[in-house]
Amino acid sequence: MKSLEGIWQPVYAELDGEEAPRMALEKMELELSAGKYTVRFGGEAYDQGLYEVDETSITLRGLHGPNQGRIIPSLFKFAGAALSICYGLGGERPAKFTTSSGQQRYLVNYQRKQ
Repeated sequence: MKSLEGIWQPVYAELDGEEAPRMALEKMELELSAGKYTVRFGGEAYDQGLYEVDETSITLRGLHGPNQGRIIPSLFKFAGAALSICYGLGGERPAKFTTSSGQQRYLVNYQRKQ
């Protein structure tokens, strides 16, 4: 899906029901391009791999970094300059855009960077 390609800045995130610190989000970005993803922290590549998209789901395959060798099934919704992804860190695709303790889900709301 070409329209997802670009650089995305997280504006809100939560892991298993706990909100991520804003300071950390300001230093992160997600780039989606030609079936490859890169997560940068402070401008340095932190996590890299491949992604596949269908109508409502995105699946990440980690190649380098902390998710190397992992498959992360995820749910996404996209509207113009806003993208939300709920990552199933435990290997199961989430059914909803929610997290709570023990679910191994990471929910991130992104804004497209200019």
